[in-house]
Amino acid sequence: MKLNFSDRGFWLGTAYCVLAALAWAIIGPVSRVCFAEGMEPATVAFWRMAISGVCFLIHAMLVGGLHAGRRDLVSMMLFGAINVSLVILSLQISIQKSGGAIAIILMFTAPAWVAFFSRILFHEAINSAKITALALAMVGTSLVCLSGGSLGGEVSYVGIGCGLLSGFTYAFQFLFFAWYKDRYSTQALFAMTFLPAAVVLSFFAHFRPISMHAAGALFILSFVSTYVSYFWYGQSLRYLSPVQAAILGNLEPVVGTLLCWWLWNENFSFIGWVGCALVIGSVLLLTMKRS
Repeated sequence: MKLNFSDRGFWLGTAYCVLAALAWAIIGPVSRVCFAEGMEPATVAFWRMAISGVCFLIHAMLVGGLHAGRRDLVSMMLFGAINVSLVILSLQISIQKSGGAIAIILMFTAPAWVAFFSRILFHEAINSAKITALALAMVGTSLVCLSGGSLGGEVSYVGIGCGLLSGFTYAFQFLFFAWYKDRYSTQALFAMTFLPAAVVLSFFAHFRPISMHAAGALFILSFVSTYVSYFWYGQSLRYLSPVQAAILGNLEPVVGTLLCWWLWNENFSFIGWVGCALVIGSVLLLTMKRS
């Protein structure tokens, strides 16, 4: 993988990708603001999907890219209703029960699951680097789980389980969107999956007046950390290779974990921090070897 540091496009793409990673990194801390204001995980998940889904829908309509065959439309809507809603809801529950730091790290195991399922579904070769990365991911995840989370106090097995579930189910989004990315625009794909997810989550959400702090946090979570971040990431891919973008994306769990520690005093035990390092290292190894 050759990097041209004198290329203006490289630096522009890097800036877009870093901004996207930073926007994703604040999901944990901002979600905790919503919970502190009395909102439930399902409610936060609903508004995140509903607001960002509408933004993607308007975007797709403005650029004329909201067209899909009946079979593809049904597939995308079902995927959004089942998978996307489960990913977002399990992530929010994990953040509430076990802390934003552990939720981010456990969700970041998704690339390891992608490598695992790529072998089963697409017969992708498993070399020594991938085996090492998968082993690091498994050991790191085990240590993070054994640490009990980043909130301290009593261990929440529900929070840890939901964190693992979010990473496992999120892996399928990589495979799903890779299947459709050449036929549909990014904004159309997210509109046709996020809005069905919002419909499903609406059955679990509680609709009642919220504070201005909660409303502001929801706006940041839905518009900045979802709609704008994915737009920035899409722009970065115009100038960077997917491998370069994936490596820069490793900023997300690092910054997100540090923000949870700084803003909400979340902290891991020693084995927890070792586990975090192993998970991030495994993903970095996987993305670098994809070149």
